[in-house]
Amino acid sequence: MSVILGGICQRRRIDLEEKAKVSTRVFFEMGMRPGRIGPGGAGKPGPLAAKGGKKAPNDGSGSGTAVITRTRTQPQRPSMYRVLLLNDDYTPMEFVISVLRTYFHKDLEDANRIMWQVHNQGVGECGVYTYEVADTKVTQVMDHARKHQHPLQCVMEKK
Repeated sequence: MSVILGGICQRRRIDLEEKAKVSTRVFFEMGMRPGRIGPGGAGKPGPLAAKGGKKAPNDGSGSGTAVITRTRTQPQRPSMYRVLLLNDDYTPMEFVISVLRTYFHKDLEDANRIMWQVHNQGVGECGVYTYEVADTKVTQVMDHARKHQHPLQCVMEKK
């Protein structure tokens, strides 16, 4: 059954590719741009017809083919945010370690290192995340601390 479905899918993909090639060739022979809607889109003279880059197909001097170059825009990487724990005089060290292990998935060694960094330097970086993930983690940590009546502060800052 999977072999038959695979053959059908393969044949369908080839048929679609052939249709795309034919429609692109027809557009260029007519001097139009394929695949665009709106000003300068399908039905409008494209850069080949407007600049005289391609001659009419009936005069016999052209080969009937054109080279298309497309520039692909790379999607921008999302801004990253650092999630930081701030020191206070009341939150127990064991609670900070449990928060780091539960919400930031740190092993015992990393959790201890970050906890001591918070204790000695006043701030410790728990991780770097996209905005949505960082915001969620800050909210979870703050809610957990309030639930257990600790004044632990967790903030995020743009990296």
